Amino acid sequence: MTVAEEEYDVVVVGSGGAGMVAALAAAHHGLSAVVLEKAATYGGSTARSGGGLWMPGNEVLARAGITGDATSYLAHVAGPDATAARQNAFLSAGPGVLAFVSAHTPLEFAWVPGYADYYPEAPGGVAAGRSVEPKPLDARLVGADLDRLAPPYQAAPDGIAVTQVDYRWLSLGTRHPRAVLTAAKLAGRGLAARLLGRRRLALGQALAGGLRAGLRTAGVPVLLDTPMTDLILADGDGPVRVVGVRSGERTFRARRGVLLASGGFEHNEAMRRKYQDIGTEWTVGAAGNTGDGIEAGAQLGAALDLMDEAWWGPSIPLTGGPYFCLAERNQPGCLLVDSTGKRFVNESAPYVDAVHAMLSPEVTLPAWLIADQTYRDRYLFAGRGPRAPLPRRWFAAGVAHRAGSLDDLAAAIGVPAGALGETVRRFNGFAAAGLDEDFRRGDSAYDRYYGDPRQRPNPCLGALAKPPFYAFRMVPGDLGTKGGLRTDERARVLRPDGTPILGLYAAGNTSAAVMGRSYAGAGATLGPAITFGYLAALDLAALDPAASAAGKPTSLDPAEEG
Repeated sequence: MTVAEEEYDVVVVGSGGAGMVAALAAAHHGLSAVVLEKAATYGGSTARSGGGLWMPGNEVLARAGITGDATSYLAHVAGPDATAARQNAFLSAGPGVLAFVSAHTPLEFAWVPGYADYYPEAPGGVAAGRSVEPKPLDARLVGADLDRLAPPYQAAPDGIAVTQVDYRWLSLGTRHPRAVLTAAKLAGRGLAARLLGRRRLALGQALAGGLRAGLRTAGVPVLLDTPMTDLILADGDGPVRVVGVRSGERTFRARRGVLLASGGFEHNEAMRRKYQDIGTEWTVGAAGNTGDGIEAGAQLGAALDLMDEAWWGPSIPLTGGPYFCLAERNQPGCLLVDSTGKRFVNESAPYVDAVHAMLSPEVTLPAWLIADQTYRDRYLFAGRGPRAPLPRRWFAAGVAHRAGSLDDLAAAIGVPAGALGETVRRFNGFAAAGLDEDFRRGDSAYDRYYGDPRQRPNPCLGALAKPPFYAFRMVPGDLGTKGGLRTDERARVLRPDGTPILGLYAAGNTSAAVMGRSYAGAGATLGPAITFGYLAALDLAALDPAASAAGKPTSLDPAEEG
């Protein structure tokens, strides 16, 4: 080997959750592994995320007494777009993966109480929720790697560690006693952390930082500024077999195989235009997610699935970048209309469904979130507190509008005044009755999670009555794309005929999602991502290296793993 050539058992491309868990599992199964990351920081979209994991049946949920028929539920959610074998592999392995991560990193996890499955009324759905999240992590445990952790999507003020549980209550502003207590608690913790010089990480920052700490302990290198420029194939006339990765002048040989975990293609303008007829400006995915792994696999003949899909979410195109709306749509006192001035969706629906509605032929964009002053007086909005003035630049850019009457607001945003007025009048009637006859907003336990418990009779419905009135432009944003390389239950990359490309695996958003076109619950991106990264490592560990070199890989059934 030359100075520019290195050899490992496993080469992982991408340092998000899927890639880091895969490398960690490989190391703990006696394999040498390396993680290649093209960015100057590690963590990818995992570090930018809420850090939640949807992995039914895990030990954290068991301690909380949370059960449910996850098999029926996932089959309902994913439908025919993900094979039963992949669904079963995820559900079977998930609990063990969480236990593995807890055992081999400094991470601890907690249940997110009440954060319902996104379809809790479906067969097997759980209204109490099956999402878990990392507990806040002492940043000192990340050590020297802390400075290279990718930044969060939104930084909490003064470095306060805000969990998903905290955010639910903070979103209510001063409307609920629990919200006030949560804000006071976080402020106190933030002050103590500053006085003691101790920083805590939460959400995706904790997950990515904790996984990196586990890799350091296991002796797995993470090489930053090391983009994959090509896959290396075995010489000879036999079947195509991937034996390494090239990064510029450097070569990384893989004795057993390569895992592609380099994210989706949300920041690849050409791919998004080709597959989705949409640009890159409204995604909050990591900037390095440009489809490198997907394109590399496709060049070897891999099949692609779900390329027209993303982890969609209605977003506000703020001047500093898109803002992915969660609680803002659920809270009473607001509604969504399209350019005709009419509602077109349950505003509190799961964010993937809301954008599916936005992109339907019956809807004419742009869409607008309409609210009144009572809404602004009560709730957190895009990180701004209740009654806090909204930035002038939002109004100057046409992202936000304010008017003393609905007619004037309609004129400002270019929708028919009569239609908007009738929409609000009808909606206000629903709010008074507590029943949305058009879209059933507030009927589902999921809708009510971010609702206002003090709003009666429906926590998601409130009249728009107090001027001035507001309109915020809404666009079909996303957390990342969800289409990619077709894989099997062992995370092997497949050709259209179902045969695997030897030595090539994929996980995370580089692979087509096991969730199909839908979304099971909070953490249904990261839960499957790290699970299939782990399953790839198990398969690689079970390979017979001699048979692999001959193009005849063998492996154990993941269910046989003890």
